[in-house]
This record gives sequence, C-alpha cells and structure tokens, in this order.
Amino acid sequence: MGNNNEKRLRRLRKAMRAASVPALLVTKPVNVRYLTGFTGEDSYLLVSRTDTIMLTDGRFITQLEQECPGLELEVRVQGETMSDLVPRIVKRCKLGRIACEGDSMSIAQFAALTDNLPDVSLEPAPVAFVEQLREIKDRDEIAEIRRAVSYAQRAFMVIRAQWRQSQTERLVAAEIEHQIRLFGGEGCSFPPIVAVGERAALPHARATDVEIGAADFTLIDWGAVAGGYASDLTRVLVTGRISPKLERVYGVVLTAQQRAIEAIRPGVTMSDVDAVARTFIADAGLGKHFGHGLGHGIGLEIHEAPRLSVGSQRKLEPGMVVTVEPGVYLPGWGGVRIEDDVLVTTTGFEVLSDLPRELESCVVDA
Repeated sequence: MGNNNEKRLRRLRKAMRAASVPALLVTKPVNVRYLTGFTGEDSYLLVSRTDTIMLTDGRFITQLEQECPGLELEVRVQGETMSDLVPRIVKRCKLGRIACEGDSMSIAQFAALTDNLPDVSLEPAPVAFVEQLREIKDRDEIAEIRRAVSYAQRAFMVIRAQWRQSQTERLVAAEIEHQIRLFGGEGCSFPPIVAVGERAALPHARATDVEIGAADFTLIDWGAVAGGYASDLTRVLVTGRISPKLERVYGVVLTAQQRAIEAIRPGVTMSDVDAVARTFIADAGLGKHFGHGLGHGIGLEIHEAPRLSVGSQRKLEPGMVVTVEPGVYLPGWGGVRIEDDVLVTTTGFEVLSDLPRELESCVVDA
C-alpha cells in the first residue's frame, strides 16, 4: 500500500480508539478503496488495532498484489462465503467485539455473520468512520479532482462547439461521455442531465429524444471521473433569445451562487453558507422554487459528506471539496442551476472550475 493509505489507516485507528472500537469490518467498496487503493469489488477489509487484513477471493489475487503490495490477504476457498470467511479470520485474530458498516450491509448478511459468530459481539459502527475521514481530501485526492474537473470542462467546450439545434438530449449526453473518455477520463461521474426548456424544471431530468431546438435554452449537469475521483458541474446554454424572465432568473441564481462561494472559509457552519444563497433567492420572491440543498461533497463518490444544507451544523474545514449549486425551477417554463466545485483552503476558498458563468457567455450559435 502507498504512504497515503498508511496515513489513512493510522487516522482510522485513532478514531476507532477514541470511540472504543477494537475492530472495524469495512464492507463498502469505496471505503475499501480509500483505505487500501484496491479498485476491485466483493472484498472486505478487517481493521483491528494491530492487523489490516483483506478478505477476498481468487479472482483478485493478482490485482491486489499489484495495487496493494504488502497487504495481508485472506482468500475464500471454492464454495466458501464471506459469512464463512469473516468468522474464521475473526476467531484467528481472537476478537471479541467488531463494528461493521451497517449502511452497506444487508439484514441477511448481518444475520448470517451474527449466526456464525455466536461468541463475538457484532454491532453497527457508532459513527461513519471512513466517510468522516474522506471529508478532508489530501493533496493527491485534490489533484485527481482537479483532473476530473479539467476533463469535464474540456468535454463541455467540445460539446458547445458542436452544438446543433437538431441534436437530442440523449445524443448530447452520450457525446459528453465520449469526449470525457477521449480526453483521458474514466467516464462520467453520473449519467449527464441534459434538459431542454421546460424539462430543465426537473432537477434530475433524464435525457430524452427532445431536440435542442425545441426551446431557447438547455441545462446541462455533468461530471467526469479521474483516478476514481469525481467532478460535478452545471451550466445553461442559450440558443434562442434571452427573454426578460430568463435574464431575471439567471441573474438571481448567479448572484446567489457567487455570494455563497464568497462565504466559504474554515470554521463557517455549512447551514450558514446554504442560508446565504437561500435567503437571497427567497428575497427575490423565488424561495419556494429552490427545493434542494446548496451543495455536497465530491470525491470517490459523486455525492458524499459533507453537505451544504439547511440542517447541517458541521463546520467547514480545509481540504473539503464541495459543490455550490443553487437552482430555481419553474414548472411549465424551465429551470436554471449553476454549479461549480469549490475547495476549502486554509484562508478561504478556491473555485476549481473556471467555465464562464455570466449569462452572455452562455449564448451559442446553433
């Protein structure tokens, strides 16, 4: 394993000691990857105060040796299930109590392990240990997110240059992924949202065969993956005239976003950042049309902690990377959302994405 993985495991053990947890069974694949660098699946990681053991099967031996040299492996034999292997290793390590990641294990899996560990206390972890560690990105993680942002932006510029009224939402979404891969990305971080006109009032619209030329503007929400890390951006492209309504709604959303970004700095409560944008939109008379949180963390997952939302009392810390994406959605007309990826620095913030946001810059010839 690399130095970053060793550091993460040390931080995890420190958090486990503070919570009096002697051992943790990591079952969520993205958390296993974060702690070890292993990009495969169907494998658990057992972390105790003295041992770090990967529980896997024969398909991944070579991959694990390449990606995680030095990591202790326990391989399932033919016909052996995880609920058989885990108890065998737990007994060998003489563990009497284990915490597991309850949000990534089914009731049936938990029951099977409990049945096979009658003398061991198996319980859900008291906190989301690994997810909390993942909130603060290290230098290498930030570099990968920067790459993911770059791939997404370059793909968008190609899409913009090729913009044609006859293109469908579905075709644009497919071309975004194609371009991301051509530039070196691993693909899209989620299925791109391409929503024409009134369909932009659906915050999570699915791409359809509606043509771009069916309305004056199109909302695009997309992201790329680089080194396993995600980016997440949203822009509006205008192919028709800028109506007074579009000008007003866009201006409100843009100002709300700018003010919220400027409020980001270490020590600020996340709900307070959300309130900056939410209050401005409400004062403009559009508050009931902004129905989601202001933003979320990005990293190995497209949606992860922390959350910029009404109820989040967590304080921002250096190394967090969050989206800032206020939106106004008017059924029957459409919607405007503007989204950028923002790094919390020691003194404030850095916007990692730099695509133009002004309305005039959104106008394209098609």
